[in-house]
Order: sequence, then structure tokens, then C-alpha cells
Amino acid sequence: MRAMLLDAPKKPLQLRDVPEPQPETGQLLVRVSACAVCRTDLHIVDGELPEPKLPLIPGHEIVGRVEKVARDIQKFREGDRVGIPWLGWTCGECRFCRSGRENLCDRARFTGYNIDGGYAEFAVADARFCFPLPDQFENVAAAPLLCAGLIGFRALRKCGDPRRLGLYGFGAAAHIIAQVAVFEGRKVFAFTRPGDSETQKFAQRLGAKWTGGSDEAPPEKLDAAIIFAPVGALMALALRHLDKGGVVVSAGIHMSDIPAFPYRDLWGERAICSVANLTRRDGEEFLEIAPRVPIKTETETFPLAQANEALTRLREGKLNGAAVLLMET
Repeated sequence: MRAMLLDAPKKPLQLRDVPEPQPETGQLLVRVSACAVCRTDLHIVDGELPEPKLPLIPGHEIVGRVEKVARDIQKFREGDRVGIPWLGWTCGECRFCRSGRENLCDRARFTGYNIDGGYAEFAVADARFCFPLPDQFENVAAAPLLCAGLIGFRALRKCGDPRRLGLYGFGAAAHIIAQVAVFEGRKVFAFTRPGDSETQKFAQRLGAKWTGGSDEAPPEKLDAAIIFAPVGALMALALRHLDKGGVVVSAGIHMSDIPAFPYRDLWGERAICSVANLTRRDGEEFLEIAPRVPIKTETETFPLAQANEALTRLREGKLNGAAVLLMET
């Protein structure tokens, strides 16, 4: 099969012919139709996440059809359409797994990081961590739901029940979660790069009540803010705009250092927290609500061979919504 491989961090991906993988016990072989490009992929390629499997096929927002099913699997059949997310395997035995927090499993393995992912014509995946996908979403539209949507949804739920929600960094995840928040009756405040009027107009089209640069103050205090951009300084900035009892949630797996801030900005039972990975329950809940919103994903497609171009566009902030790789037939 054809695949884009990372041989070493900070190097461009290479298009190669590699052996087609075969499913082992508990696994599916999936013919990939589409794979969205996530900022986590960028962190891996840029060497900001340590010790990836090398050589590595990145990609963890995978949509495809089941090609082969291991004999011990009852949940899926050949021809079923499935989604493969970031969380690819957990031990099921540790205190985190046994308490419903499998996203914190110390032995967890991740698609496109410890396990070869979806920048390829085929991928294998543990069937327990694959999701049936709602019929309402065609392949390209469904792909960003599998990380941008899932991680954003977990971040939204970590906010509690905010009436006034700030979103910092209005890209693939924020444009999905803004729609969920508006559907739930929340007031969305979208913060973009200073002067980025096009992205601000994009956020307004999706229901944001206010848009502005990340250096601006919103017109009223926020109950919660989600930081999607990997910029630690935004955590401190957002904290200043919280009402008492509010929370700032970091949705990223990697972020630059958070600068010092005065205690008065935190006082008043304000809080900061991070989101780590996802659970299968997050996926089930999100994929149930997504068709009811209904979520409309903004995408730009690239052929598999142009994965480096898609990553560059993401790195430079030149995408509205999500980039999605298509496997040519």
C-alpha cells in the first residue's frame, strides 16, 4: 500500500510503498477513505511530542470501510464504515481504566503515535476503540469529528455548564464545538489571532455572539474558556476574563510554557485544567449529539501525497476548519 511515513522528527513525510498490514486478534483492517490532519500530527512531526514510533504513519482522524475482521470480533462486519480515533488501546486493568478514566491509562497507546495511523491506504485498529459513524456525515465531513470534535467535546464538558464560553484559537476543533455550544444555548465568544478578520467572520457565521483578537477583552466576563491554540500565554490571558468560579480548559496535548500571573487573577475559585486524550464514552456521547446539532464541518481536501502541504498550511494558520487527506482510488 501507499503511505506517508515519518522517518525522523522535523523531517518531511515520505511517500512510500509499504506492506499492507494484517489484523491480529481483536483488530480490524480498514481501507482508509479519508484522514483529517490534526495539530497533534503537527506536534509529532515537529518533534514536540517525545518518542513516537519510528518510522511512523501519522494520522488519527480516520474514516474507512472494514476490509477484514479478526475471527473473535462480533461488533463489526466487512463493509461497515468506522471511525478510528486517537486513543487506540488501553490496559483495562489500572486504577484509571477501572474508574472510567481510561484516557489517563499509563500504558495507553495512540493511533498515529505509538500505532501506525491513517496517512495510508489501509490501517489496522483495535475494534474496541473504533466507532460506527452516523450516516448523516459523508467521509470528509466525518473525519474531523474523530479528534477535533471528540477532544473539543471533552473540553466543553470539563467546562461544566457555562452560559458564556470563550474559545481561543478558532480552527478545526473550535469551529465544531462552537456549533455544539450554540445548539445547547450557550453564548460563544471567539478569540482569533489579532487582526484575523476572515476567521472572525467565519466564527460569526457559526453563531459566535462576539469575535475579536486574543489580545482583546470580551464585552462581559466568561464562565469558561477553552484554549485550542498551543500558546501558554493564552491561559493567563483567558484567566483575567473569567467571572468568579470560572474555569480555563486547555484542550491541547502540547503547549508552550504558561507565564507567571498574579494570584488575584486566580482568586475567587477560578480554576485551570487540562484535557488528556478521550474516552470511548466521550465518543459515544459526541457522535450521538453531532447529527442533532447538526454539525457542519468546514474542510479543505488534499490528496495523500500532499500531506506535507496540509501540515504546512496548518502550521502557518492558513486553514479555516480542517484539512482532510483523501486516498485516491
